[in-house]
Amino acid sequence: MNIFALSVSAILVNNFILSRIMGLCPYIGVSKKLDSAFGMGMAVIFVMTLASTITWIIQHYLLVPFNIGYLQTIAFILTIASLVQFVEMVIQKMAPALYKSLGVYLPLITTNCAVLGVSIININDGLSFIESVLNGFLGGVGFTLVLIIMAGLRERLEKAEIPEHMQGMPIAFILAGSMALAFLGFSGLKI
Repeated sequence: MNIFALSVSAILVNNFILSRIMGLCPYIGVSKKLDSAFGMGMAVIFVMTLASTITWIIQHYLLVPFNIGYLQTIAFILTIASLVQFVEMVIQKMAPALYKSLGVYLPLITTNCAVLGVSIININDGLSFIESVLNGFLGGVGFTLVLIIMAGLRERLEKAEIPEHMQGMPIAFILAGSMALAFLGFSGLKI
């Protein structure tokens, strides 16, 4: 598979948040401030890349050879939970302010269906090891891009005059829908 095509596909066309509708909890919850959105995005990129790497290895060198493919979901979830625990400990030690600002959303990466989704999509699409790692990394980049755009828009809207009944979640959902429509325009790209 062409790296450029994989990049455009993972970041724009098949974006996990706006096209595949995965990972909406951190998308809506962490997108209030740019700094926390960026921190969450970096954590998701790291976890998605490592999860794609490790789950591909587990699938091809453990589950398939021992004919225990039915344990795929359990094995992948345990792998992702371990990775998120590791990321959480590192962020808590290295950047306590970011750890505090992310709050409950950092442990929620464990149950973020985008992370599990990229691992399963890599296997189901028959991607090679390198393609799986790239797809995980680029899927995380697309996730981060959308999270940062949403955070920037929400920060600007806090300063705008919005009717009281539209402030907070209503305007966030309208923004999310508008962004999804905008990214839908990329689905017609032929590479």
